[in-house]
Amino acid sequence: MQLHQLPLRARARIRAIDWQALDPAEARRLRELGFDQGVEVEALHRAGWFGGDPIAFRVGRMTVAMRRALAGAVAVEIVE
Repeated sequence: MQLHQLPLRARARIRAIDWQALDPAEARRLRELGFDQGVEVEALHRAGWFGGDPIAFRVGRMTVAMRRALAGAVAVEIVE
């Protein structure tokens, strides 16, 4: 499942990030925000009525908003 498909309030663990699909600046930003394999994330909020872009995620104690296209490069698995 891709990060943008994660249901609201669901927690997941990052399985992989397709770094090659990202612009270098976006990849650097994700790394600086703590996105890496094994990190847990939670979907908090989707903005707007159509498309739900951007999406807010919790990573550790931070809330991070990102576009669906960027979240599509992050593969996750739901944590029970």
